[in-house]
Amino acid sequence: MIINPNGDDEWHHPDDFTLKPDGFFTVLRAKAAVDADPRCTNKVSCADILALAARDSVLLSGGPYWPVELGRYDGKVSTRNSVVLPHPDYSLDKLYQMFSAFGLDQTDLVALSGGHTFGAASCAFINNRLYPTTDQTMNPQFANQLRGTCPAALNPNIFVFLDATTFAAFDNAYYKNLQQGKGLLASDQILYNDPRTQGTVNMFASNQGAFFQAFTNAMTKLGRIQVKSALNGEIRRDCRFPN
Repeated sequence: MIINPNGDDEWHHPDDFTLKPDGFFTVLRAKAAVDADPRCTNKVSCADILALAARDSVLLSGGPYWPVELGRYDGKVSTRNSVVLPHPDYSLDKLYQMFSAFGLDQTDLVALSGGHTFGAASCAFINNRLYPTTDQTMNPQFANQLRGTCPAALNPNIFVFLDATTFAAFDNAYYKNLQQGKGLLASDQILYNDPRTQGTVNMFASNQGAFFQAFTNAMTKLGRIQVKSALNGEIRRDCRFPN
């Protein structure tokens, strides 16, 4: 959420290029509304609001509810180097190495990847799967459809939905897409193609309730990672700037 005048912040990292301004403005409006109540002024962190907003966006789109643990403080620093996200070309081994470093297991990895039932990705993340030849793990009809949107000449300003089937709903269609070779990112499709995670993908594809339960468990664990306290954080007055 922090904006640095010199542009060295998470907003400007290429991995965050597809994040929409509307999401940031929603958090800013929520923060302003909470702080407008004298009982809550400067008592609720931007980090907690982000966690609640993530839960509510899932719930309002047909997904599960889970109780969000609160009491986080906000960080004071944001740089491009602060961004730690899996890349679309990661192998399963590399994905698991990243997730396990945060105390997340293989089921958490597959469940959290299901968050790609939402959102979009830049063509820059998938062009290497389309050109000069199609990635053999991709459904040929799906590849032709994507080539109609993403030209061979790389254009990072063109986006495609991560789940073109039900992009506005939080459901298990993401996993059904993987079964058909319609995972947009290579790091998505590998979850089905690798026998170590294929069983979990198949279970979530056939049992939405199992996916929802695993997702809420994983989100709770994710929300406990590197939490800031009063010792190393603050409650920002404006989410865009350290106090």
